[in-house]
Amino acid sequence: MLFEPLATASLQLANRIVMAPMTRSRAVEANTPNALMAEYYAQRASAGLIVTEGVSPSPNGLGYARIPGLFNDTQVRGWKAVTDAVHARGGKIFVQLMHTGRVTHAANLPAGAEVLGPTADACPGEMHTDAQGMQPHSAPRAMSAADIDHAVGEYAKSAQLAIEAGFDGVELHAANGYLIEQFLNANVNQRTDAYGGSIEGRNRFALEVARATVAAIGAHRVGIRLSPHGVFNSTGAFADVQAQYLALTQALSELGLQYLHLLDHSAMGAPPVPAELKSQLRAAFRGLFILAGGFDRASAASALEAGQADLVAFARPFLANPDLVERLRADAALNAVDMATFYTPGPKGYTDYPALAA
Repeated sequence: MLFEPLATASLQLANRIVMAPMTRSRAVEANTPNALMAEYYAQRASAGLIVTEGVSPSPNGLGYARIPGLFNDTQVRGWKAVTDAVHARGGKIFVQLMHTGRVTHAANLPAGAEVLGPTADACPGEMHTDAQGMQPHSAPRAMSAADIDHAVGEYAKSAQLAIEAGFDGVELHAANGYLIEQFLNANVNQRTDAYGGSIEGRNRFALEVARATVAAIGAHRVGIRLSPHGVFNSTGAFADVQAQYLALTQALSELGLQYLHLLDHSAMGAPPVPAELKSQLRAAFRGLFILAGGFDRASAASALEAGQADLVAFARPFLANPDLVERLRADAALNAVDMATFYTPGPKGYTDYPALAA
């Protein structure tokens, strides 16, 4: 099934292989996509679906050095070159909207932007800045109700710009400890207002963003990524985590989203997402279901054959293998990843990985 096409009423994919979103930090010109990025994504257009690296819908969400944005006309033009290049090779591409929230250092933000989060608690740990090297995360300002409304609007506006830029849809990044998950996660979200304190409260921001994005561009163009039991950026499991994510998934299904992208970090040392929860979420969501996390050719095929997912996402194998689909089809050896170049500027370790010999 891995190489079979998949079609919904609004989306036709050449195969069941998804290129997972991976931060690459190549947007050096004012957080604007460039020709190098267009080449990178076009090289990987044989994926059934590409989901881009995390792209901020707001100047306030550009927490890492050199990550791209999608909130102004210049960025739209840059992304249009990317989508044109992917579509010219027959690919489909969704943009992942990622607001970093408190996972930020102020040195990485443009002038006038600020660090925001559900509370004023800084994210533990450090991050890279080009200007100052490794630095502790900056302390955020706790978001007011007006800040929350503004952020919801930024997601919706960015989704509209994504369609202008030629994307086939958007994926809301509600995983890995970024802004949406900062509201979802009880270890981070200590609010006592309507956006915290209960399953309903913690789910509220994610659902408001999803509703606004659906209203802006249509549910058939919207997916979401979740990582229950993930531990990145000081998240981690909490009481009622499974009940909360089941309630969230049921509500997202009612909105008619195109897909739910479930990430299991256990291949990288985090606790696994329990098989029971995966099955419950799969049953609760009526749209396409994508599984991600440490898959290879055999395990991906097995998951599809068992009905555990409609599509399977690959991350690092796509980073080092622009022709991953062809390599998987031929059961050929994969290029090894060069971890030293994951986040460095320029083509090395980005567009220079070799394809199979013709």
